[in-house]
Amino acid sequence: MKSQAPEAKIRRRTMLRILFGIAAAVLVLDQMTKFLAVRFLEGQEPISVLGSLAGFAFYRNPGAALGMGAGVTWVFPLIAIAVFVAILVLSRKLGSAAWAVGLGLLLGGLFGNLVDRLFRQPGFLHGAVVDFIDLSLFICNVADIAITAAALTLVVTSLRGIDLDGSKTTAPSAHSSREDTHD
Repeated sequence: MKSQAPEAKIRRRTMLRILFGIAAAVLVLDQMTKFLAVRFLEGQEPISVLGSLAGFAFYRNPGAALGMGAGVTWVFPLIAIAVFVAILVLSRKLGSAAWAVGLGLLLGGLFGNLVDRLFRQPGFLHGAVVDFIDLSLFICNVADIAITAAALTLVVTSLRGIDLDGSKTTAPSAHSSREDTHD
C-alpha cells in the first residue's frame, strides 16, 4: 500500500505538468500569433493561402463564436474564470494523459482569449478577441483551435470509456442487463 501512494503522487504530478504545460504552450503560441497578426495583418487585405478555403484575414471579434454576444463581452471573462476553477477542481482527480491534454488545450485556449478580453481595445473586460485564421466559413485564432481540439479530445476520451482518474468505465454486458423472464 505504501508504494502505491508515492506512485499515485508522481502520476498526478506528471498529469498536472502535462495539463499546465500544454496550457502555457497554447497561451504563448496564441499570444505570439496574435501579436504578429496585429503587426502585419491589421489594415491589410486578406491573404489567400489555399484559394478560397483558407488564408489570413484580420478581424477584431467583440463577441463569442461567430461574433455572437458582442453586447455582453463582460460575461466571457467570468465564464473563463469559472471554467478555470472547474479545471482546478477536476485536476485533483486527474490520472489520465488524454484528459490532461484535453483540459490543457481548453485552459490554454480560454486564457488566450481571456487575455484579449482583459487587455485589448476597446477596454478592460470588453476587449475584442483578435481573429486572423480565415477558414472560409469563419475566422478564428490559435486559442479557438485549441478549444475545439479540447472538445474533440474530451469527447473521444469519454466515448472510449476513459475516466478523469485514468480508469476505464466498462459498459454493463448485455447478459447482465437483461431481466430474467423465466416462468
